[in-house]
Order: sequence, then structure tokens, then C-alpha cells
Amino acid sequence: MGTNRIEAFSDGVIAIILTVMVLELRVPANSSLVALKAMTPSLLSYALSFLVVAIMWVNHHHLMHMAKHATAGLLWANNNLLFWMSLIPFVTAYMGQTHGAPLAVATYGAILTMAAFGFTLLRYIINIGDHGHENLAEQNRRAMRKNILSNVLYASSVPLAFVSVEMSFLIFLLIPAMYFLPERA
Repeated sequence: MGTNRIEAFSDGVIAIILTVMVLELRVPANSSLVALKAMTPSLLSYALSFLVVAIMWVNHHHLMHMAKHATAGLLWANNNLLFWMSLIPFVTAYMGQTHGAPLAVATYGAILTMAAFGFTLLRYIINIGDHGHENLAEQNRRAMRKNILSNVLYASSVPLAFVSVEMSFLIFLLIPAMYFLPERA
């Protein structure tokens, strides 16, 4: 069995995640600049999360094309990733509505840590049976190192949020910058 159905299912779930995130944005109570300015934390949280989810989607697309066939491990690893991604709208709204309170930022970091781990696990499952060219194997090793670095950085953002919310946000911006362009297989 091919991976087209897994990719189509994932695309649908990710589309729903993005839709839920935008629906969490509330229209200001009035048309004043003050009311719009009060929404800045929510809008910035949304923009960051949209970028994170979009980059995950692009890289997921490229990663799924590396899978030779669907296995139970691949299906469950993909579902694990989608579960953690499905919590991003909640933590995005939480972080925006609390104006970046340390607990909200730590929670956001924890969910992104788990999503990053889910992505790393998915990559590992796909690469287990890869006995391809040495070029492809080296690209996979580089990608896995970058995935592990992302896991460590996201995990460090959780306790760091209680020391410096700004440093956690720096991590949240650094990781998407690392992944802006997808890995080439």
C-alpha cells in the first residue's frame, strides 16, 4: 500500500488545524486602534503558529515521499505527530490570550517539543528500512541531526519560559528559520 492516503489524511487534518487556529481569532469589539492593538499578542501567536504548522506541512509532504510503503509503524507515528499538531491551536490561543505569560509560553513549548519529537519519530520510522544510495543516507543523517537539535531546543524553551519568555520566543523563531526550506531527498 502506498502512502498517498496517509498524506491526504494528514493534509486534511493540517487544514483543519489551520482553520481552527484562525477561528480562535476574535474580531475586536470596536473599530478603534486601541482595540486592534489589544489583539497584537493573539495575532503574533497566530502568525508564529501558522508558520510552524506550514513548515511542518511542507516538510511532512517531502518526508512522506521518501516512504516506500505504509506500515503500521508509519501510520501510528504519523497519527502521533498529528495529535500533537492538533493541540497547537489550543496553545496558540492560550499564549495569545495570556499575552505570553510564562506558563502559557512553557505549555506552547511543550506541545511544540512533542510535535517535533513526533516528526523525528516519523522520520526515523521512514528511514529504518532505507537501504538506498549513500547520498540519500547522508541526507537522512543530516536531517535527523537537525530534528534532534530541534527537539532539544524546543524542550529547553519550556523551563526557559519561566526565566525569559523572550529567549523562548527566540527559540520558537529560530527553529522555523532552520526548516524554512524542506530537506531534499
